[in-house]
Amino acid sequence: MKDVLQIHPADTVAVALQARPGIPAGHKFALRDIAEGEEVIKYGYPIGHATRAIAKGELVDHHNLATNLSGALDYSGLTVKASGNASLPSRGDLEGPSFMGYLRPDGQVGIRNDIWVIPTVGCVNGICRQIVEKLSTLRSHLSTIKHFPHNYGCSQLGDDHENTRKILRDMVLHPNAGGVLVVGLGCENNQPHEFEKLLGDYDRRRIRFLVCQEVEGDEVEVGAAMVRELYEQAQTYERVPVPVSKLRVGLKCGGSDGFSGITANPLLGAFTDWLCKEQGGTAILTEVPEMFGAETILMRRAVSEEVLQQTIKLVNDFKAYFLSHGQPVGENPSPGNKAGGISTLEEKALGCTQKAGTAPVVGVLAYGERLPSINYQSSILNPQSSIKNGLHLLSAPGNDLVASTALAAAGCQLVLFTTGRGTPFSTFVPTLKVSTNSDLARRKPQWIDFDAGVLLDGTTMPDLLQRFIAYVIDVASGRELTTAEVHGNAEFAIFKTGVTL
Repeated sequence: MKDVLQIHPADTVAVALQARPGIPAGHKFALRDIAEGEEVIKYGYPIGHATRAIAKGELVDHHNLATNLSGALDYSGLTVKASGNASLPSRGDLEGPSFMGYLRPDGQVGIRNDIWVIPTVGCVNGICRQIVEKLSTLRSHLSTIKHFPHNYGCSQLGDDHENTRKILRDMVLHPNAGGVLVVGLGCENNQPHEFEKLLGDYDRRRIRFLVCQEVEGDEVEVGAAMVRELYEQAQTYERVPVPVSKLRVGLKCGGSDGFSGITANPLLGAFTDWLCKEQGGTAILTEVPEMFGAETILMRRAVSEEVLQQTIKLVNDFKAYFLSHGQPVGENPSPGNKAGGISTLEEKALGCTQKAGTAPVVGVLAYGERLPSINYQSSILNPQSSIKNGLHLLSAPGNDLVASTALAAAGCQLVLFTTGRGTPFSTFVPTLKVSTNSDLARRKPQWIDFDAGVLLDGTTMPDLLQRFIAYVIDVASGRELTTAEVHGNAEFAIFKTGVTL
């Protein structure tokens, strides 16, 4: 194992792969003398400027390095690269890799078959819990029953109200659920009968509604009977071979450290390239504030001028959101990030965006927006008519649970989550945790599913990528459960920006 790594030939800092005197593992040190005010280069790009003179060999961190980021930028000089218009494969057959998924009657593909009890408003969280507890002995190798409490659905206005409705709609329609009971109170802002209209022409065998104020008698008993019926119906679904092109994965990182941009995030980038560029699948990257400082890399990969302008708006709208609340756009790295070796938002962003590999950016999604439904059977008959797959960007903040929820709501059956510090959480779809360093994987096996830290010990990226592909396919096929699934961790969070009545 090497002791240090200079990531790019132009870099003025290197990363200590093992602890050195005065330099913790994962942290940066100067490769030469750096003058006060001079830009510091990592990954081949500036990650900020020196706030004082830094001597060769000295630790470079938030004490002597500051961000260059301020407000919104003018990206008018950017152009779309011709290579970004390259067409992606559109596979609808089983000639390539496949996974065992649940083909829903509406053509969507799920990787789990659980029963979800979802409240329209926080007032009925307790009712949903009681319904699930009443059926606690009802489980099979195909299905478990879960409820998802939240605080919203009433006393909200404007975007907050619509965000709640959109995320709940996306959950109800998600193909990972073999059955869904939507539980309303009856007097909330998010009126159940109006909310039902958002679902469109939905599958009434798989989705049912219970409005507690309209029930004569015990709503828990009525709800439990409905869930039991949904459960029995779900047992009729069977896993069938599905092309990997129908897999939609979310890309997320949290508790990042100095190794994130060296091991786990590049691994996800290699996987994204394999999925999107070779298999015709779909990946979604979010955490817009953690694109600041690396956003032009993504912008230049837009497949068209329209997508470029959408990406510019995505970034500048989020910067405007920060500024409208009187907050600086570059004040991002958390205490844990800094302790792990990340000093500025630019440095964090340059590591974060590596999860997207080198794939062209084919689309931009608003918060709460769903990718169009995959119709597997139609794409088999006419592959040219299938939805545009590939890499998409999604508007959501960096907060782990809010962003992961937005990825799942957008239609991802699985979230791939890299971490250097560790976290036990999962959103409402399987959340596969990839450690950036082997020490974390060793200390927290109850949190971590896959160790990318072995890249520091001589394992090659091609070899690790093949192992990772096989593992993701096993998780998608239900042959493996994520650690969070084993421990029953599944939750969600809705982005809130406005007032509460």
